[in-house]
Amino acid sequence: MTSGIRPYWRNFIGGEWVDGADGTRITVTDPATAEPIAEVARGTPADIDRAVRAARACFDSRVLRDQRPHRRGDLMLAVAQELGKAADEIALLECRDNGKTLANGRAEVALTQRYLTYYAGLADKLEGRQIPLGDGYVDYTTHEPYGVSGQIVPWNGPLPVGARSIACALVTGNTVVLKSPEDSPLSLFLLAEACERAGVPAGAVNIVCGYGHDAGAALAAHRGIDHIVFTGSVETGKSVLRAAAENVVPCVMELGGKSGAIVHADADLDRAAASAARGIFNHAGQICSAGSRLIVHRSIHDELVAKVRALAAARSVGPGIDGCDMGPLINARQLDRVEALCAAGRAEGATAILGGSRLEGTKGHFMQPTIFTGVRPDMRIAQEEFFGPVLVVIPFDTPEEAIAIANGTDFGLAAGVYTRDLRLAHWTADRLVAGQIYVNEWWAGGIETPFGGMKRSGYGREKGQEALLGYVQTKNIGIRL
Repeated sequence: MTSGIRPYWRNFIGGEWVDGADGTRITVTDPATAEPIAEVARGTPADIDRAVRAARACFDSRVLRDQRPHRRGDLMLAVAQELGKAADEIALLECRDNGKTLANGRAEVALTQRYLTYYAGLADKLEGRQIPLGDGYVDYTTHEPYGVSGQIVPWNGPLPVGARSIACALVTGNTVVLKSPEDSPLSLFLLAEACERAGVPAGAVNIVCGYGHDAGAALAAHRGIDHIVFTGSVETGKSVLRAAAENVVPCVMELGGKSGAIVHADADLDRAAASAARGIFNHAGQICSAGSRLIVHRSIHDELVAKVRALAAARSVGPGIDGCDMGPLINARQLDRVEALCAAGRAEGATAILGGSRLEGTKGHFMQPTIFTGVRPDMRIAQEEFFGPVLVVIPFDTPEEAIAIANGTDFGLAAGVYTRDLRLAHWTADRLVAGQIYVNEWWAGGIETPFGGMKRSGYGREKGQEALLGYVQTKNIGIRL
């Protein structure tokens, strides 16, 4: 095992650090070296059951629910403060078990703190309403927590995604059982430690690392779960939904994407190129809202492609801990999948003008920055999510054609438009079918802006004030005086 990283991590259940029920462990590897760096207690269905029971006991005690809302907010502020004390350790872990750069690791700590403080500030602002029914009646609504929130978070951003879901759950009075990803679970254990030090009640937050097919499936199907939050692939999301349907459990689902950015002829090409490169090559494209399709007006196609290619080619690829611009894919399976999709693109007639295969001469799971031209909208590489650093470029001639291409997949997570024409920007944004539209900058949003999908990219919203509404149910109280 690598020095500087704790060799063994236990799960956090009911306010205690515990081994797995069957005593087995999961080995965590560094995707940059394919070498083991730590072991974690393997959570099984028995551990999930224990965690759900702990969360239920905490919820039924009303220790969170009966607090003044601002007190729940104060807890999140304390967690944010405690998390900051572990910022350097978290940044290292995000490099070693996730493949991020050190800069991205540090940025994710800051982002996570912002989620916690943002929802802390909203804790006392979720209000009901009074409904006039005429003389002799009083009628009002309240927002009630669901109870135990089961949360399954992805390996590409476990800390900020986990923290925003936990914060939303706790400030609205719910308790949490979170299944951490087996590929990159370590930073979430430090979040649990921050919760412990901040005085979050025992059982309010439970974090269990386990495989999706047993621990994740057990969490989604558990009859003690009242609410599910899932971020991941469409296929896994379908399995979660089937399990949830058996128990009639509401879900917030953030699924995959194949997001397209339309670049009109009048766009600022330098800005569009820089934004497009950042939108697909950040974290090696392993972001659900990555801008993986560039839909470019034919008159500027070659010029823009040349600019994006130059920016991509200048990126250094290697371990993020060494200061490289782009790190590895999460594991060998993901690298094989991305490379196979690239091969399918070439077989269908597309041209890889940059990259198209893994980076040779390394033990790690590195994929070259890749750009495909000569792409038709119906090709697999234009329809399927890579979850890797692969950009496909598709030309268009008219705005209507661009809209048809952008909307012509099963996904609807994000989309973008680049133009100096404000009227054209609004016209395009109005017709794009996606949960968030970026104009002249990919990821032109923030933690304050609602995030979620349309079509097979899921439903419900994370981030922003709208996220809190996914963690509460409305109760109406009608009184005859």
